[in-house]
Amino acid sequence: MQRVTNCILTKSNEALLLRKPSRGWWVAPGGKMESRESIRESVIRECKEETGMVINNPELRGVFTVVIEEKGSIVKEWMMFTFQANNFSGKLLNKSPEGELAWTPITKIPHLPMASGDYPIFDHVLYGEGLIYGTITYDENLNLLSYRLDTAGEQFQE
Repeated sequence: MQRVTNCILTKSNEALLLRKPSRGWWVAPGGKMESRESIRESVIRECKEETGMVINNPELRGVFTVVIEEKGSIVKEWMMFTFQANNFSGKLLNKSPEGELAWTPITKIPHLPMASGDYPIFDHVLYGEGLIYGTITYDENLNLLSYRLDTAGEQFQE
């Protein structure tokens, strides 16, 4: 099973987002973990590679199973570990190798094009507290089929 880390970097009332060219969707910078790498090492490395920023003390905010299914059968599945950081240094890359970078007002995030399952993740990281767990299921075209989220004993489903 593939493992992925990402990080929502925040400053004031903005978050650093990455727009992927393939679909034009905005995401939190991150990517695949390498062999023998911890999730913390991965998120620090991925953020630096994609943004130029070195994050300090990233806080784990979400652990998710992401499933792609076709006609009820699992086609692909991975684990995603979402962090938040507001302490970082470095110089923002003029051009990321992964797409367009932009500091975005937090209030605009719910209106940006992104994977449907990312909206509740961003909402929790930006406005909630603690750690959230979940399973997000898409079809092969990345249409959201369902999600289950659990934070501090409260469960949310769609």
